Amino acid sequence: MGHSDGRRRPDVTTADIIGGAEAVHVDLEPYDARWTDAFAEHRDRIRVALGAGAESVRIEHIGSTAVPGLAAKPIIDVLVTVDDITAEEDHVDRLLAAGYVLRVREPGHRLVRTPERTVHVHVYEHGARAVEDYLLFRDRLRADAADRALYEDTKRELFRRQWDDMNDYADAKTEVIEAIRTRARAAR
Repeated sequence: MGHSDGRRRPDVTTADIIGGAEAVHVDLEPYDARWTDAFAEHRDRIRVALGAGAESVRIEHIGSTAVPGLAAKPIIDVLVTVDDITAEEDHVDRLLAAGYVLRVREPGHRLVRTPERTVHVHVYEHGARAVEDYLLFRDRLRADAADRALYEDTKRELFRRQWDDMNDYADAKTEVIEAIRTRARAAR
């Protein structure tokens, strides 16, 4: 996979949010074991879409739906890591052909999702800091009941507010997420 001449092209330098700001219109739901099944279906769909190069691709279930016992918005977050984020013909184009829709193109990250917005697929390069952060956070929430409760309480508090842009809701969680990640790093 990758470019035919073996050279990397420069990545994008700005964030392009296709479709603009979107309000939050989903509620927190109690943990549902079917979220694991939904992830597995999309993991397989992504592997098929990426074809021959998929053996070097990592696919992980991240986000709140990946944490048993944690209430979540019913949106499955999938983390995909690839060799070269700029080789979109190897991953983004193939995911679009498999029925996903491009939502975000920004430095080091692409986001595609289902048209129904029930699955978000985050594409990063192997070794990206965000990949480590997502997995560290997920694993900490899976293992630590106090941090899992803190995070759920934070989300419930934020959900009581009106959000005109989903990104503003995500940004509001940053402080508690960073505190949990800091504890996770210290515990390693």
